[in-house]
Amino acid sequence: MNESTDPSDPLGSPRHLLALFGRRWAVPILAELARNKGSKFVTLHNRLEASPTAVRQSLDHLIELGWAMRNPCYGHPLRPEYILTAQGLRLAPACLTLDDAIARLRLGEVAFRRWSLPALHVIASTDAPARFSGVSSGLGRITDRSLAMTLKDLQAHELIDRRVRDTYPPTPDYLVGPRGEPLVPVLTELASAGL
Repeated sequence: MNESTDPSDPLGSPRHLLALFGRRWAVPILAELARNKGSKFVTLHNRLEASPTAVRQSLDHLIELGWAMRNPCYGHPLRPEYILTAQGLRLAPACLTLDDAIARLRLGEVAFRRWSLPALHVIASTDAPARFSGVSSGLGRITDRSLAMTLKDLQAHELIDRRVRDTYPPTPDYLVGPRGEPLVPVLTELASAGL
């Protein structure tokens, strides 16, 4: 499956950015495959300390997107090795940088939640401070509850700042926070990969 830019998206964000973060382990798996030029399933499971089911679902997701595949040159069917496709190789440098930055900033679980980094990207992509409705429309299928929880988590980890305008009713605006700044160029690179 080849994901491309959706011209109806108000911020021009490619759908593949949302697809990439659709599975918790997708970016770490792409980073591991890039670091080691391929990896066996059991190695991914052990290095990432993820459940076998989560790794399997993420690998299936990446294969469906056309970013990873079974290594056709590796012969053991019960212990398959996975490698990056040509499209996956284009994403790999940014995934490595993102994975390293998330580890360095100790963002852990919050960074790889489905909506966290896509929401940060939408907020960073606006010329003015982002509003709740703007972030919602930039993400598409997110519910108001999920977005509210995502924004709260991002604010708690200082990835975004929330400022309330003194209007009636009070209006919150969202800006990239100090810990979110190092992630913005990498997210922009991933969003502009144009797969």
